[in-house]
Amino acid sequence: MKKIKIADQYIGEGYPTFIAAEAGCNHEGSLELTKKLVDGAVSSGATAIKFQHYDPKKLVTKNVPYFWVDKRDGTSQLANYQAQKALTKDQFREVAAYCKKKGIIFFSTPFDKESADFLEELDAPLYKIAATDLTNIPFLKYVAKKRRPVAFSAGMCTFDEIKEAVEAMLSAGNDRLIPMHCIVVYPAPARIANLNFIKKLQEIFPDYPIGFSDHTIGVNIPAIAVALGAKFIEKHYTVNKGLTGTPDHAMSVDIQDLKQMVQNIREAEVCLGSAEKTVLPEEEGAYLYGRRKVVANRDIPKGTLIKEDMITCKRSKDGLYPKFFEEIIGKKALVDIKEDEGITWDKVA
Repeated sequence: MKKIKIADQYIGEGYPTFIAAEAGCNHEGSLELTKKLVDGAVSSGATAIKFQHYDPKKLVTKNVPYFWVDKRDGTSQLANYQAQKALTKDQFREVAAYCKKKGIIFFSTPFDKESADFLEELDAPLYKIAATDLTNIPFLKYVAKKRRPVAFSAGMCTFDEIKEAVEAMLSAGNDRLIPMHCIVVYPAPARIANLNFIKKLQEIFPDYPIGFSDHTIGVNIPAIAVALGAKFIEKHYTVNKGLTGTPDHAMSVDIQDLKQMVQNIREAEVCLGSAEKTVLPEEEGAYLYGRRKVVANRDIPKGTLIKEDMITCKRSKDGLYPKFFEEIIGKKALVDIKEDEGITWDKVA
């Protein structure tokens, strides 16, 4: 697996999971709220904060209906997007500078060429492609030609479509790619999270770090994804789930949730350990004093032929392991052996 550098961070085997707080459009068009989102992501330990850049008229037709679970009522996507408040370019310039000052990586999902160009102007070190643009091959090539790392969500798609997307970006001269498992349901029930697909992506693309764009409710599933091999986690994020400016707030994690999610992921990284099996230094006490060994069941005088009822197996510092129990039976005690004393080869013949 190759390592991919994002600003001053690396994504890949042996590096901490890259955790992106997906603020999207939860800024409500407020610079003050946006800075609160940045501050909360920083205090929670996230690696990066992500936003979204789009022009509604370039994104959807006039009458295409919305596709979120709670919006499948014929509501127009265009009307919804136009109703959402946006930050100006100057405000986003200030946000990018604020992220740099706070030590958190700023990046975004562009949905059109002009948005991608603006992110290039902001020196965003990473592009994220939404699952809805996975088959938008001309746009994938356009973004890939920026020569920045590209994370892309592989949701509601086929294997062939994922491979076509990868081939398109490779043909544009960009091999710094991060395929991300994703379920395009908002919110996605845990029963359809299908996290085993992370391992399948690893099989298909062994050279690339694999990520997970999570749309489930709660903070536990991202840690499971990390345990299955995800190196990049993206989670929708807000400072207040009660806000109503976008439908995203209710399904997002808040600052406290994000902090817990980061802790869960870091714990998952630590507990994975390695594939090796050996006695750990922390297990030394149990190794010495917790295993059963063959000991005398009563006092055994020197010269006695040892019978089965004279010995037993107990936790003991000294003595042979129980696998030698039957070999000891019938041997002669070479010394006096006290009750509970460990039986060793130098004491029998």
